[in-house]
Amino acid sequence: MIDAPPRIAAVDVGRRSVGVAVADPLRMFARAVGTFVPPVALKELQAIHARDGIEVVVVGWPLAEDGSEGEAVQRTKPFITRLKKALPGVEIQVQDERFSTRRAREALIANGVPRQKRRKAKGHVDAAAAAIILQDWLEDAEEGSD
Repeated sequence: MIDAPPRIAAVDVGRRSVGVAVADPLRMFARAVGTFVPPVALKELQAIHARDGIEVVVVGWPLAEDGSEGEAVQRTKPFITRLKKALPGVEIQVQDERFSTRRAREALIANGVPRQKRRKAKGHVDAAAAAIILQDWLEDAEEGSD
């Protein structure tokens, strides 16, 4: 039996919650795992690492529209520090996440999720944003390997 390669995971760090996504074993598609408060997100990533292994965690890097690092980046840095402690030896990379939340909301709209449910489903948006961040990273990695 051939062991699957370790997973690639991604996180979207928000003010109160963290969206988590993982790639399939072939590293072609991102799948939203869920949205968690930061300590639980770290535990979830540790559980994924224990079960499947994680090679890289891609962290959404929330640049401002003009490309500058603002308040959101400063909120993300402490989570990266905790992530490195929780998953020693796992590579941490950042991925420009501008517009990922907007794209996640648009995806929910396109899939027919009513406005009231979208408002209540903030957690779905965070997890979907993490999946978008990861899918962008996977596509960039694929282009880089050509």
